[in-house]
Amino acid sequence: MPAEEVYGTLGTDEGVARALAKLDTIREDVIWWTAGAETPQLLADGEAVIGSGYNGRLFSLIEEQGQPVAMLWNYEVLDLDGFVIPAGLPADREARARHVLRFATTTESLAALTRFISYAPTRASSMALVGTHETLGIPMAPHMPGNPDNNGGESFLFNCAWWADHRDELDARFQSWLAQ
Repeated sequence: MPAEEVYGTLGTDEGVARALAKLDTIREDVIWWTAGAETPQLLADGEAVIGSGYNGRLFSLIEEQGQPVAMLWNYEVLDLDGFVIPAGLPADREARARHVLRFATTTESLAALTRFISYAPTRASSMALVGTHETLGIPMAPHMPGNPDNNGGESFLFNCAWWADHRDELDARFQSWLAQ
């Protein structure tokens, strides 16, 4: 299914039924995880032969631990985090928060984080500054989700607004499916 059709399909009863029917075909072979450390551990232990997970955790498994695992970037779901400043803060605390956010989101600061973990900087301008890993000394650009070589064209952005509207219903249907 093309990435641009995922949310439209999941937004229908027929689409959810189709997804659950597909899961029926692999039910006995799936190990569901609830914590980010589980997929790398399952792969390292040989309990799983393929998995989904956070690329930073998989980078650690592959590059830091030397496990014989490779990353497949096709069909990745890109997720973004954000910062908020609560309304009504005293002026001095709001000023400090804004100062921290201005520093943390500069092109240089975002690129500097990639010396330690393979989470891509959220500014395109930072990608040109991605260098080497602090302790491994390996180039980090090949390990970034934002690297054009890692996008097979099928990736899509996690839609927070869509999930806010549909999560409860889909979770109830999924939990019902799991209980069968």
